[in-house]
Amino acid sequence: MTLMLMVICSVASGLSFSDKPASVMATLCFFRFWLGFGIGGDYPLSATIMSEYANKKTRGAFIAAVFAMQGFGILAGGMVAIIVAAAFKSAYPTPAYQDAPILSTPPQADFVWRIIVMFGALPAALTYYWRMKMPETARYTALVAKNAKQAASDMSKVLQVEIESESNTIIANNNSTTTTDFGLFSKKFLHRHGLHLLGTTSTWFLLDIAFYSQNLFQKDIFTGIGWIPAPKTMNALEEVYKIARAQTLIALCSTVPGYWFTVFFIDKIGRFAIQLMGFFFMTVFMFALAIPYDHWTHKENRIGFVIMYSLTFFFANFGPNATTFVVPAEIFPARLRSTCHGISAAAGKAGAMIGAFGFLYASQPKDPTKRDAGYPAGIGIRNSLIVLGCINALGVVFTFLVPESKGRSLEEMSKENEDDDDSNEVEMKGNEFRTVPV
Repeated sequence: MTLMLMVICSVASGLSFSDKPASVMATLCFFRFWLGFGIGGDYPLSATIMSEYANKKTRGAFIAAVFAMQGFGILAGGMVAIIVAAAFKSAYPTPAYQDAPILSTPPQADFVWRIIVMFGALPAALTYYWRMKMPETARYTALVAKNAKQAASDMSKVLQVEIESESNTIIANNNSTTTTDFGLFSKKFLHRHGLHLLGTTSTWFLLDIAFYSQNLFQKDIFTGIGWIPAPKTMNALEEVYKIARAQTLIALCSTVPGYWFTVFFIDKIGRFAIQLMGFFFMTVFMFALAIPYDHWTHKENRIGFVIMYSLTFFFANFGPNATTFVVPAEIFPARLRSTCHGISAAAGKAGAMIGAFGFLYASQPKDPTKRDAGYPAGIGIRNSLIVLGCINALGVVFTFLVPESKGRSLEEMSKENEDDDDSNEVEMKGNEFRTVPV
């Protein structure tokens, strides 16, 4: 269902009705809302499915690899934008905005964004057949649905080996153990996983404030340092082309490598260390960009700025952007795993909304001649980058609420095999389950 929702809404977004701005924006917002609904469902599903089918030694790499594929999606989206914008720019030459504001956007430009948006439906549609063949995870079927025979059958299909269920044993265990029967709002969940859920939601929230601010307003930063021309010196199609080219270069040099560094190292150095390191270096590089911001605006220093800016994306992806996706799929009990992952992801998207709108207003300069039309004076890009650096520093602090799950089974992390709270207290006092690895 979530997959079909993404495909249908991606196509419908590109077919937003009418050619009047108000009608287009209304229908576009409607379909993008439901697209987000589908993606919001697919986030926890994809992470949970991979975590429950992977073994504990390579589980982190497999979940991180699922997330890392969006790096190739970013590159593909950028390349589609470059190709489409270049083709239309060549076919429909127009003057720059400063020379002829109305003529700088040809009517055919309306097709450019529609083609780019609808292209996103293609990869999702290609996976539909295999997603329909995918069974429910065995852990959910056995532990929550309490159907050991079906769980064994599903595992046999996935692993392509014969597995016989020990139904009587599993039923007996389920009847004698009630520790997994607690709900999300129960005292037992709060006692066992309350701080963990606070850690996963807060770190994802703080990350996305900074991460989406950087992503959505790369063009403003690149224009501010002179890496791409001022918008008034270009026509609409040329602006799309140059922004897409700059963003694709950043993705190629920093975003995608960061994802795959996480895949290769997450089961070696652990989730906690990667997330802590990522937030720390994001803070360092953000302050390094913000404090001497005037230095970076000089033409001879632009390359240095781009390198430093790329490193913030590298350590976001070789850091919390990947681990905030991985950890919630490992540390919660089976009956609540997808729910807690979804809550964590929703907190992240709330942070993305704050980052998007907050940075848009905050980054406006005090000089009215340099300000975007219709916006009040803000604190400027330099001070906005300082604020983002402080948010990243908060991410370092809240990372200490997130447990290390490297090398541990899902049952160990969720404590689903424990019979009472006494055994929980004993284990928590030991050295093996500390938040910070010892």
